[in-house]
Amino acid sequence: MAVTKLGINGFGRIGRLVFRAAFGRKDIEVVAINDPFMDLNHLCYLLKYDSVHGQFPCEVTHADGFLLIGEKKVSVFAEKDPSQIPWGKCQVDVVCESTGVFLTKELASSHLKGGAKKVIMSAPPKDDTPIYVMGINHHKYDTKQLIVSNASCTTNCLAPLAKVINDRFGIVEGLMTTVHASTANQLVVDGPSKGGKDWRAGRCALSNIIPASTGAAKAVGKVLPELNGKLTGVAFRVPIGTVSVVDLVCRLQKPAKYEEVALEIKKAAEGPLKGILGYTEDEVVSQDFVHDNRSSIFDMKAGLALNDNFFKLVSWYDNEWGYSNRVLDLAVHITNN
Repeated sequence: MAVTKLGINGFGRIGRLVFRAAFGRKDIEVVAINDPFMDLNHLCYLLKYDSVHGQFPCEVTHADGFLLIGEKKVSVFAEKDPSQIPWGKCQVDVVCESTGVFLTKELASSHLKGGAKKVIMSAPPKDDTPIYVMGINHHKYDTKQLIVSNASCTTNCLAPLAKVINDRFGIVEGLMTTVHASTANQLVVDGPSKGGKDWRAGRCALSNIIPASTGAAKAVGKVLPELNGKLTGVAFRVPIGTVSVVDLVCRLQKPAKYEEVALEIKKAAEGPLKGILGYTEDEVVSQDFVHDNRSSIFDMKAGLALNDNFFKLVSWYDNEWGYSNRVLDLAVHITNN
């Protein structure tokens, strides 16, 4: 298998963590970065020091327009127009589009003009761009699709859990709540929210539990069509740096005991979804999952049943690190298939 050459457009939170996650892998390497809003000194600083995930394990410097990681050189560009980024000169196979701006096929296709072969959006698309979740529907990838989305971190957490339950017991309907770590679109003091539409998002992230909308549950229906229209949900933003938790309340078609449901999840976590789905019976809290590679870790002791058809299921996820690893997995997959 050839090493996938990755370009990153937008060196913000996810862009930097995708870079960090790729650094420890042999099947993918970052060869180019584009960010028009920070100079190389600033870029190096933000890569080297991270308040959540710690200091970068290698020396980070720059010279002659290149980011230097030890002896490795990474090209760095500062183009605002994606079509002007010379991905082709860097032999980029896949671009991770992590600006949060170019979220339609039309906009993201600009990367192809610069020589990239394929593009992954590190966010839900704003059009009908195909969505893939590793372990769920990635095997349905069509090689003719040059632009795809890796969905959201919450969809990546919920989908494996929902798939296991639906395949074995059938989900009639469900409501999801994600208690979600703070993100970059929030403010640390009260002010006008970014974009101006979600006023609550403009309230101080450090002092509040903030209700927010999310399309993550509905998006599960796009990767698991049999669940389309059966799931929806809400989010609450809380003042922590990373790690979120999904609370899925669902009604099942086939009656079962809570222990039976948990056992099916455990089997999947140790079998076909190993590395994607996890299982724990430990007395865990959110901090225990910082830097966890997996998309979803089912917490057996946190859930419960009202009766044999109605369940509350709880699953943790590092919304930054787990998601960044799935971006890389998808990049490798679409390059080699």
